[in-house]
Amino acid sequence: MTLARLSSVVVLALASFANAAPSLLARQAFTTLSTAEVAAYKPYSYYAAAGYCAPAATLAWTCGINCAANPTFHPVASGGDGNAVQYWYVGVDTALDTVIVGHQGTDSKQILSIFTDINFGQKTLNRTLFPGFDSSIKVHSGFANEQAMTATLVLAAVKSAIATYGVKKVTMVGHSLGAALSLLDSVYLPLHLTGVTFRTVLYGLPRVGNQAFADLVSAAGTLTHVNNKKDPIPTLPGLILGFHHPTGEVHIQDDTEAWVACPGQDNNNALCTFGKVGNILGGDFNDHNGPYDGVMMNCHD
Repeated sequence: MTLARLSSVVVLALASFANAAPSLLARQAFTTLSTAEVAAYKPYSYYAAAGYCAPAATLAWTCGINCAANPTFHPVASGGDGNAVQYWYVGVDTALDTVIVGHQGTDSKQILSIFTDINFGQKTLNRTLFPGFDSSIKVHSGFANEQAMTATLVLAAVKSAIATYGVKKVTMVGHSLGAALSLLDSVYLPLHLTGVTFRTVLYGLPRVGNQAFADLVSAAGTLTHVNNKKDPIPTLPGLILGFHHPTGEVHIQDDTEAWVACPGQDNNNALCTFGKVGNILGGDFNDHNGPYDGVMMNCHD
C-alpha cells in the first residue's frame, strides 16, 4: 500500500469518530479582519511554510521565496530529519523584533510523521518539561512525544537568540503537525523563560488536547490559529474523542476569502471551521496547504 493510500485509509477511519456537536455558543460578535490586518500575518505565513524546508549544517537552508519574503531573518539553530523528528528552526527577525520558532508539518511521503498524527490517544503532559500542571490536562500522545524530542534543543536555541540579539519577544509558528508542535511549545517555553512576551500564529491546526488543555491555552490569550476555507484537518481528532480547540480561530471564508475572527472554542457558526465543515467528510483536503493570503504551505524551492 502506498503512503498516500495509507494516509487516505487512516483519514477515513478517523471519520468514523465524527465530531459531536457542542452546546450552542452564546451570540457573539464576529470580526472581519481589514486588508492591513490580514497583510500583517503574511511574514508569519512564510515562516510557517519555511518549516517544510530541510535545514543545512550552515543554517542557510534553501527555502526560496519563504526566505526572500523575510530578508531580516537571522537563523540561530535548526534540526530534525523530516521523518522521525520533524524539521525545526529558531532564528530572529530583526524587523519584527522577535525570535521565531518553527516546526515542519506532516510530510505524507514519510511514514513516521504519519504515525505521529494517528497516535491520538491522550496522555498527561511530561512532568519534567511541563512541571506543575494538573494531571487533568491531557494532550495528543503523538504530538506530545514528538515535541519532547526537540523541546530542550529549541529552548536552548531560543535562549541563545535572546542573548545574542537582545529581543524580548518569542513567536511560535507552524502548519498542520508543525502547528500542533508549536502550540505545545507555546505552553512549554513560558515555563522556562522570563522577561519576554509570547505570541503564537498557527495554520491548519488540528486539535491538540482535551478541554482542560484548551482552557489553559485560551487563558493565555496569545494564540491565533488560521484555518483555510473547507480544510478538514482542524476538525481532527473529533470532539467525541475528547479533543477541543482553544480560542483564537480565524477562518478564511471559501466564498469571499475574507478572514473572520471566530469567538469562543469550536464555534459551530457557519462562518467558522466547525460550523462550515463539521467533520472531515464535509471538507476539502486541497484547502489544507492554502493559500493563506497567497502563501502556500510548502518549501517553495
